[in-house]
Amino acid sequence: MSVPSEIAGRAVVGSRPVAGGDINDAYAVGLDDGTHVFVKTRAGAVAGEYATEAAGLAWLGDGGALVPEVVEAGDDFLALEWLERVDADPEELGRRLAQMHLSGAPRFGASPPGAVAARSEIGVGEDSVPLRIGPLVLPNEPAPDWPTFYGEKRLAPLAARVGLEAVTDAVVRRLDQLCGPPEPPSRLHGDLWSGNVYGPYLIDPAAYGGHREVDLAMLQLFGPPSPSLLAAYDEVAPRAEGHEDRVELHQLFPLLVHAVLFGGSYVERAERVARRYA
Repeated sequence: MSVPSEIAGRAVVGSRPVAGGDINDAYAVGLDDGTHVFVKTRAGAVAGEYATEAAGLAWLGDGGALVPEVVEAGDDFLALEWLERVDADPEELGRRLAQMHLSGAPRFGASPPGAVAARSEIGVGEDSVPLRIGPLVLPNEPAPDWPTFYGEKRLAPLAARVGLEAVTDAVVRRLDQLCGPPEPPSRLHGDLWSGNVYGPYLIDPAAYGGHREVDLAMLQLFGPPSPSLLAAYDEVAPRAEGHEDRVELHQLFPLLVHAVLFGGSYVERAERVARRYA
């Protein structure tokens, strides 16, 4: 898929491929006014997919996160401001992440205002936009509490696809006891692994209203973040008692995502974690 000839009313005068993930093709693009933008695109993109990502970035930015400015969200491309990689201050990142979570969401399963991803065959409601993580689509229908939402809309649909429904169902039945003290819905990045932290910026969101421990657990999935990041986070929004024991519980979701996408050792790791909490 090539870049468009015009972006935000400005002619494209040059482009070159850059690293940008496994799903999309990515380009550094020059415009006729001398500015540069980052463009992601691919053949077969779902209608509304890039508009929903743009809405997620705006939602997170309104909540206090640093995010790239959206230049234009087209049907088959997303153009963002060009970011130069700079070292992040982990304490600032922790404070901003805490403020983003505290900015909240209307309900568990809330989509960012302006999210317009196409409905799918998975049975979402009329007021719900499915969550898309790469090629995966998950239901985002609201639920009255986090244990219900996490079990029905995140764990169960994924576990069924990798043959782990029996052990995961045992976890789902215990989530009322496992998920810790009730908390109001937080504004989540939704795919906050370390690769989506670009210096001080958060990129590539799959934003929705959920439990903040999901973001924090995913941030620790492939190696611990800076201790100063978590300390600064706790200064603004202290984590609830027992959060250490729930890290793997909330990592079960991204592990199941990886199990569906890549199989192999991720299935084994997801099963091990599920058995811990079953």
